[in-house]
Formats: sequence, structure tokens, C-alpha cells
Amino acid sequence: MDPEAGPEPNATGPAAPVSEPHHVTPPTRAIIAELAADPRLPIWIRRAVITVAVALLVTFFLGWRLGLTIAAFVAIVDTIYNSKTMGLIPAAVRVSSAQRRTKRRLIMVRPAGFVAIHARAIPGTDSVIDHLVIGPPGVFAVDSERWDRRLPIRTVASDSAAGPVLYHGPFTQRDRLAHARWEASQASRLLSAELGRDITVHPAMVIYGPTVPWGMTTLRNVDVFSGRFLGRYFRSRKRADRGGHLAWEQAEEIFEAAQRVLPRT
Repeated sequence: MDPEAGPEPNATGPAAPVSEPHHVTPPTRAIIAELAADPRLPIWIRRAVITVAVALLVTFFLGWRLGLTIAAFVAIVDTIYNSKTMGLIPAAVRVSSAQRRTKRRLIMVRPAGFVAIHARAIPGTDSVIDHLVIGPPGVFAVDSERWDRRLPIRTVASDSAAGPVLYHGPFTQRDRLAHARWEASQASRLLSAELGRDITVHPAMVIYGPTVPWGMTTLRNVDVFSGRFLGRYFRSRKRADRGGHLAWEQAEEIFEAAQRVLPRT
């Protein structure tokens, strides 16, 4: 951006000094917005209020030196307590835990005609398809995610034709959705080549941990829903796609092909 022009000289003398505008600059607004979006802000506010209250109370009765000391001790204890009780789960544990939960829940949709294979590698890559589910409404590549429950899930409108962007707290999940689509496309490519006909694989993402503020929705061509809606998701897809159901022979053929082209991890 071009710098603002300085004051023009006055015909009768030097220009009067221009005072700085009394408003929040764009960088400051950005910082404030980022802080406001941080889910740790309520914890910081609570800690500050408790610390100040303890400092004032002890200072009133016992003096400011002891008040500051005890207030600092309270802040340290509160920080340690929150770090232990609300610490982040390591990524590897989150993934494996989410995969196990989805695997158990998928057992409940077997009577509806769904079968699944789990933790299958995409040849030539480091990527793993968490669950490939085959049933009457088609084939689904399901990505199991367990996220920090303290961070809210939301969507933000985007100017892109791709649609809204998924956020987990202040962090965009655009790449996660793109990766889910890519995994589904790779499964589709491998199965189509193996069977000699087009096999469409639908990408889906199931989330554990934070509250998902919707039941089931589609974001950037990926079906996104909470883990507790997993059974309902597949049953609803079966009801919605009655006209294009796979016959059980077709489903079995795709299931056996998936076991051949997607090696175990």
C-alpha cells in the first residue's frame, strides 16, 4: 500500500501538525480478533481474576509482599493443573483411538448390508485409508479424526466456489478435507483399474472429541459428521440411494478387490 501523503503546505505558513487518528489500526484489530478466537482465552481470564483477587485479599490483611508471593503461587498451581487435566492427546494416540471407535461402530451397520476393511495403505504413498466401507449405497473412504475437545468446530464462509471452510478452533481444516477427497480418489482409481469399470468412492470424515454443531453435512464434497452419528449416516445414505443400490454380488466383488489393491499397514 502506498504511504499516506503528508500535509500540504499552507500558503500563509507551515502546515499544522496532524494528530494521529484515534482508532485501532488493522494489525491491532487482527491481533485482537486472533486472541478472541483463541479457546484458551477464558482460562487466561479466569486465572487473571483469581490471581488478582488473591493478591488484593492477602495484601489487605498481610501486606503487599506476601500478597504478590501467594498470588504468583496460585497462578503457577492453576497453570500446572490445567496443563495436566486438559493436555493435548498425542497425535498418534488420537488417530488410533478414533480408528478403533469407528471400527466398533461400523459393526453396528453390518445388519444393514455394510462391510469394511480398516487401515489400508495406498500403494506408493505414506497415506492410509482409515476405513473403506462398502454397502448398498456405494463405497466410502472414511477418515477418523479425534480432535482436542476444547477447541470449537465451526465453518467460515468462503469466496471460493468450493464452499465454506471447516475450522477447529483457529485452525483451518481445508487441507484435511482435501486429503480426504484425495484418499477417496485414489481408492476409486485403484478399484476401477482392478475391476475394469468405474467405481466411485465417496469421501467422509467422522470427528470425535469436540461437539460438532450439526448432525451431518457436506463440506467441500466431504461428508462431515460426529462419531455418534456414524450409524445414522450410513442408514440414511441407504434410504436416500434406494434407486442406485449395489447388489450384494457387486459389493462382495468390490470388497475382495479392495483387499487385493489396498495392502494392510
